[in-house]
Amino acid sequence: MATRVGIISDTHGLLRPEVLKILDTCDCILHAGDVTTENILDQIRYKGKLYVVRGNNDGMWARGIARKLQFKIEDLSFFMVHDQHDAGPESLKADVFIFGHSHHYSENVISGQLCLNPGSCGWPRFGGEVTMAIMEIDHKKYSVKKIVL
Repeated sequence: MATRVGIISDTHGLLRPEVLKILDTCDCILHAGDVTTENILDQIRYKGKLYVVRGNNDGMWARGIARKLQFKIEDLSFFMVHDQHDAGPESLKADVFIFGHSHHYSENVISGQLCLNPGSCGWPRFGGEVTMAIMEIDHKKYSVKKIVL
């Protein structure tokens, strides 16, 4: 059975009901930073295994949250950071590189590595879309679906 992963970023204090409904269907949740308030994490902690990194707008409440995170889900290795420019060379070792910050969805495979920015499911920038991603993982195989809210 595949593992379903909800991937969000840049909530900036806003967790939309439709996002919560989608996250209810997930086994794991990745939040690529700019949570802005601990209340957001309180709303999603119980939904599944939670991985989160600290963003540039996360204040003193988030000082215990890592800026970079390496982890595995199934047989895939992940590296997650808020701003891709802060990643460093260790990010190149992961199968999947997750980042946020720009508020714009992007999904590219570069040299076999999936580079994914789920966009912002909080506040869009410059009239952009409100987005997130769902990833289905079965051992080392995966599929990604962009969700526009």
